[in-house]
Amino acid sequence: QVQLVESGGGLVQAGGSLRLSCTASRLTFTTYVMGWFRQAPGKEREFVARVNWGGGSTDYAHSVAGRFTISRDNAKNMVYLQMNSLKPEDTAVYYCAADKSWTTRFMYWGQGTQVTVSS
Repeated sequence: QVQLVESGGGLVQAGGSLRLSCTASRLTFTTYVMGWFRQAPGKEREFVARVNWGGGSTDYAHSVAGRFTISRDNAKNMVYLQMNSLKPEDTAVYYCAADKSWTTRFMYWGQGTQVTVSS
């Protein structure tokens, strides 16, 4: 069973930065596309970013493009989300996800980490 564990969430002021990490285990990491999603209170979970198997191709939601950067370290089985210029509307639980294919309908999910941006 694939295991994904997020870390790095917390409370930050608007305009600040946070870096989320996701540690993946029980999978052949290089065969999985990795992604980040988020879910704000009262809203549906939404796509944030994804990175392909080798890390050379990325894709972002319009709402975070230019502020967030997804990356992966295949030697460490980790994926990161660097979040800059944070806004109160970025407040959500952030989830790490994994799938074999280049998709936004991911198969495996972590438990999530809370990010709160104060105004």
